[in-house]
Amino acid sequence: MLAVFGPGLVVMLADTDVGSIITAGQSGVQWGYRLLALQLVLIPILYMVQELTVRLGIFTGRGHGELIRDSFGPVWAWISVGGLSVATVGALLTELSGVAGVGELYGVPRAGSLALATLALLATVLTGSYRRVERVAMIVGLFELAFFLVAWRARPDAAAMLRGAVSIPIGNPDYLYLAAANIGAVIMPWMVFYQQSAVADKGLEPRHYAAARLDTALGAVLTQLVMAAVLIAAAATIGAGSQGTDLQTVGQMSQALTPFLGQTTGRLVFGLGVLGAGMVAAIVASLALAWGIGEVTGFRHSLEYHPLEARWFYGVYAVCVIGGAVLVETWPDLVSLNVAVEVMNAFLLPVVLGFLVALAIRALPPEVRLRGWYRWVVIVIATLTSGLGVYGGLAGAGLF
Repeated sequence: MLAVFGPGLVVMLADTDVGSIITAGQSGVQWGYRLLALQLVLIPILYMVQELTVRLGIFTGRGHGELIRDSFGPVWAWISVGGLSVATVGALLTELSGVAGVGELYGVPRAGSLALATLALLATVLTGSYRRVERVAMIVGLFELAFFLVAWRARPDAAAMLRGAVSIPIGNPDYLYLAAANIGAVIMPWMVFYQQSAVADKGLEPRHYAAARLDTALGAVLTQLVMAAVLIAAAATIGAGSQGTDLQTVGQMSQALTPFLGQTTGRLVFGLGVLGAGMVAAIVASLALAWGIGEVTGFRHSLEYHPLEARWFYGVYAVCVIGGAVLVETWPDLVSLNVAVEVMNAFLLPVVLGFLVALAIRALPPEVRLRGWYRWVVIVIATLTSGLGVYGGLAGAGLF
């Protein structure tokens, strides 16, 4: 079972990326605990979505892009990868902006921290097999557990938390916009591509299905508890005295929290959490795009190949990482797009979940494909989740 664990935990740790952390922090600052219940409601939805990727990866042995191409044709495969490309670019901008922000907390120039992060990301993938990359990603991602310490040190009021969680201003466009951002921060296109491709690349078989599902379930609970911890910390500290404050950068969030957590401890703990989130998400998002393009084009796309044997696969990964670092260095204010990136992910949900459900109905062997009452539960939940994400984003933009 322990040998099977990895893809689910890695993708879920990546799910709590820098954009997600800033979105959760914004939610706590602007709305207190009113978006806390949403974090918990999203746990079973996140598990449902990613469990389908596990099922598809194990029982077909193929990645997400390859399966779309074989089931629906190359045009639909390229449409899916196009959405993945947009989401990956947005993710890399937020991850590397966050890493640069942590460097700036300690006086490291933006160019220096981005160069170090780029070298670390390239070395992790170009010098190792899938299993080594997975281990590095899990170790780095576990720094996110630092946010539990942040939430505990914030000393939240349990009664206020309960009152806020059940007070939902569903008619407020600004609330709906942040709700859409939180949904987009949880279900992202690159997560679907990554986990299915990672399961296939790792060589998991039907006998591993139960353990792989448990891996995914534990990851879903962990990532949403991290999101809840960030929201609680922000609501109990900054939001308690100044709801409506607009915090967009890692540096602003850290500076606002340090008076409550202590200058040295607050900066260190918050910095480690953001660094872990940004680095593991950068690995996952870049690999997801490299896998997706490789699956659609038919080029070799596995971490088990030497870089010289799979030049396009490793080349796409390197271009993602280096290009993202150059963009962040050139336009430092891109970090302000964090919440907007998550809303963009919400707009992509109909395409992402539509393909996923269609594949689970059509491409799986008859004995494990979606059928019966659970098939309709998945369709209804996917439709409602996509609809709420799109509606919230449009309402926040003033189009409803």
